[in-house]
Amino acid sequence: MEKLLINGGKRLTGTIKVGGAKNAAVAILPAALLSDSPCVISNLPYIDDVIVISRIMEQLNARVAMIGPGKAVVNATGQIDCKATSDMIKKMRGSIYLLGALLGREGRVEMLLPGGCEIGARPIDQHIKGFEALGASIDISHGTIKAQADKLVGAEIYLDVVSVGATINIMLAAVKAEGMTTIVNAAKEPHVVDVANFLNAMGANVKGAGTDTIRIKGVEKLTGCEYSIIPDQIEAGTYMIAAAATGGDITVKGVIPKHLESVTAKLLEMGMEVIERDDSIRVKGTGRPRKVTIKTLPYPGFPTDLQQPTTSLLSICDGVSIINESVWESRFRHVEELRRMGADIKVEDRIAIIQGVEKLTGASVVATDLRAGVALVIAGLMAEGLTEIENVHFIDRGYERIEEKLAGLGADIRRVADGEAALKVVNSDAVV
Repeated sequence: MEKLLINGGKRLTGTIKVGGAKNAAVAILPAALLSDSPCVISNLPYIDDVIVISRIMEQLNARVAMIGPGKAVVNATGQIDCKATSDMIKKMRGSIYLLGALLGREGRVEMLLPGGCEIGARPIDQHIKGFEALGASIDISHGTIKAQADKLVGAEIYLDVVSVGATINIMLAAVKAEGMTTIVNAAKEPHVVDVANFLNAMGANVKGAGTDTIRIKGVEKLTGCEYSIIPDQIEAGTYMIAAAATGGDITVKGVIPKHLESVTAKLLEMGMEVIERDDSIRVKGTGRPRKVTIKTLPYPGFPTDLQQPTTSLLSICDGVSIINESVWESRFRHVEELRRMGADIKVEDRIAIIQGVEKLTGASVVATDLRAGVALVIAGLMAEGLTEIENVHFIDRGYERIEEKLAGLGADIRRVADGEAALKVVNSDAVV
């Protein structure tokens, strides 16, 4: 176990480049199982979730070989095992995409139900609804799901709720199905579009990704391709928030500004300066953020994955801010940790009422999930004094070398082994 030590109060400045999108990568890697020849995938983030899904795929007899920084070859040309029962599946929600990929490839799959961060109920009923509409029989018992189909046939599938996971999984199962599949009320997130583009690069016929109706005309086979994953909008948004939180001046490079419009709009509303260019966004902090009201929504609304870091920023707002978490019901677990640092936040059901305080103070805190962990990083960067963050493994699931990237902007941050004495924080002369 490791910890992050942050000596806060440093103004972050400079340029930072984001990596490939985590949420796209963990779907695109399983999607490569549908190809009859190797795929080369670049801009692949070196994060724990990518490492875990790659190892699971290797256990299924696929080969995932790194051939350079952020670049891998996925070879699934051999006999693939359709029984995915590794305990690693319990570590990440993204392993759910093995269901659609293996069902689409082999017409059968048996796997453990996936795990992931505890941010609320994450049912797979819409996934099952889609698979059954395509002709698969589904059995769930003792923590294992089995899906089988003699033949998958296209169908019209209406999702009762907008679900990124179900949208992607149905696409994976349908690309080789006979006939036309239509997904109505589909998710529009950028990583949904990225997976569709990857499938099309392999020879699939997917149209409408990015809208609420996706049409998939089945093809007989998919072939290997070279593909570059889109930038991670959540990582980019995190550094934008860090700039505002520290009164800094950060240029985030290698981004798609359109993917971040909802974040940009809220930062402007808070009084921050935001400058967009073709593939970069510059954020200048301008002091205490003004109070705002935020409701998380599916894309293109404000992303739930940035709600927690934004809560940290608004803990020092001028006035009372309101955050309505409409996507996940248990996504305020970080609030108790922020209170340890002096935040004044009340949670009522899915509403957080944030009374801004003048400053936060460093404390020993514990990350409870991925985005809660990075929310505490933001809080630590803002706070006066030393912040010690436990359960760093959650952060490593979605952020590559976060302490190195932030240190490059002037943050006073380092990683230590659990139990290691906090003798001195990087870039600081203060002994603690």
